[in-house]
Amino acid sequence: MTPKPGPPERLRFGFGTNGFACHRLDDVLTVLADLGYDSVGLTLDHGHLDPYASDLPRQVDRLARRLDRLGLAVMVETGAPYLLDPWHKHHPTLMSPADSGRRVDLLARAVRVAADLGAPAVQLCSGPAPRGMPEEEAWKRLAAGCEEVLAIAGEHGVALGFEPEPYMFVDTVRRVLELRRLLGDPALFGITLDIGHAHCVEEPALLDCVALAAPHLVNVQIEDMRRGVHEHLELGAGEIDFPPVLAALKASGYLGPVSVEIQGAALDAPDVARRSLEFLKAAEPS
Repeated sequence: MTPKPGPPERLRFGFGTNGFACHRLDDVLTVLADLGYDSVGLTLDHGHLDPYASDLPRQVDRLARRLDRLGLAVMVETGAPYLLDPWHKHHPTLMSPADSGRRVDLLARAVRVAADLGAPAVQLCSGPAPRGMPEEEAWKRLAAGCEEVLAIAGEHGVALGFEPEPYMFVDTVRRVLELRRLLGDPALFGITLDIGHAHCVEEPALLDCVALAAPHLVNVQIEDMRRGVHEHLELGAGEIDFPPVLAALKASGYLGPVSVEIQGAALDAPDVARRSLEFLKAAEPS
């Protein structure tokens, strides 16, 4: 009988490009590699890698070679709030009655970018449900949209990491698991767990959320936060006790990135990234 593999020797830490909004993408990668990060959370957006750029294949090919030279793994993320609508955050969604196809198209582009970069998964979230739409209809539309994207993901061997976001339609791990059940529990439908979000809104204790998500984890985002306040804070500036969280992730055998997500870091990004990595290394159980 082959023994089960033990927990990884150490977690792999990353940092999200949405915290480096004032930097060119090449410079972001250089800073992160020089600091000693293992990976980068690449948010597709107009400022870094625009999924609608006319020369996108050329940019992606160049980026893949750059990541390889720097030894950085990558996770593709689609949380840019105004990429599709300059007036309304995260619109349209997969639940939008008239133009959900635009969200499907964006996610399909993200899957193809992920495949070309060697990223294992694409992060996505539900966005808000359309005003006045019955919950049953919202679930139906969301599941149908996810099925479309899953078919494309399956063609490319890329997983989807669905993220529960505070105050969106799918805001808890349990609701992600309900969506997964509606889809028939597909192997490529995983979870992106944001540690700060879980502390902010989840009813189970934070470590219970980690345990609930662990069997399906493909991506982890991390930052500090206060209960009931959706504001991404530097590690150590909020309420979260991080050593037990990192220990739980490690004990679960999770092998993906643990990526810092502090969107408001842009004006001090290199120092925030440096402090974050130092904090995480000190908090990780040996």
